[in-house]
Amino acid sequence: MVTEPRSGSFSATFRRVTGRKTLPLGLSHGPIGSGAVTTGAQSKARPRAAIVVLAAGSGTRVGAAVNKVLLPLGGKPLLAWSVEAALAVEGVDPVVVVCRPGERERVAVALQDSVGERELLLIDGGGTRQASEQAALDLLAPRIADGSIDVVAVHDGARPLSAPALFSAVIDAARDAGGGVPAVPLPGLLPIDGDTPPGSLARLVGVQTPQAFRAGALAAAHASAAAAGFDGTDTAAAYAEFAPSADRTVRVVPSTPRNLKVTFAEDVRIAERLLGRAPGLSSGR
Repeated sequence: MVTEPRSGSFSATFRRVTGRKTLPLGLSHGPIGSGAVTTGAQSKARPRAAIVVLAAGSGTRVGAAVNKVLLPLGGKPLLAWSVEAALAVEGVDPVVVVCRPGERERVAVALQDSVGERELLLIDGGGTRQASEQAALDLLAPRIADGSIDVVAVHDGARPLSAPALFSAVIDAARDAGGGVPAVPLPGLLPIDGDTPPGSLARLVGVQTPQAFRAGALAAAHASAAAAGFDGTDTAAAYAEFAPSADRTVRVVPSTPRNLKVTFAEDVRIAERLLGRAPGLSSGR
């Protein structure tokens, strides 16, 4: 079930909405939904992680007339791969997809077959990546404040080959250290200056998503970044700069080049080939 929260419907608890009036295109309107009510004895349940999937970009560099996350990949929309992986991660509630304004209905249609009876929240994003992340944090704020969400993972919807195991690994790293980001070695890169010690080139890495962080610290980092006029290129940038010092450690989680981001047209073809060589990914495991 794809749920589209209405403006002004946010509350201190996330409740599964019953008796919804189903609207065309599979959308349903109502208060924020979740399988857990954070009142009474249930408020003492183990905190959950939330996963935010960013899908508010465009298709400019990929050369498409539509948002690149809606392009077909392996028989379904590119975004569906990321969402299915997020929904398959244990201990996660909710999964939020941040859409480009005006595209929520189209995204709902694209994801209907992937979601089934599970619940997915769709919200509008902002003009920048950080603004889109903030929209999701605003939505999650009540549950972050009451402790029922302790980790937030942020993922690029244009990275369709991330497996549920990678989500779980960065979430575990965030709980243990403060933050967790997947990274791959970048061999052969040269430093701009000439002062890099011999052997250090092997430690250069490329950072990917999903990136996970302690929820309260991430919310605080975003608030401080906004106050400072800081607009980072990824979630880790704002977190590393503005998170409370006690939570600022970010652990690197090993990943592989398979977890590519679709940026250009050839990336779609590469992803298609990789899906053909990785049956486990194509089945969402």
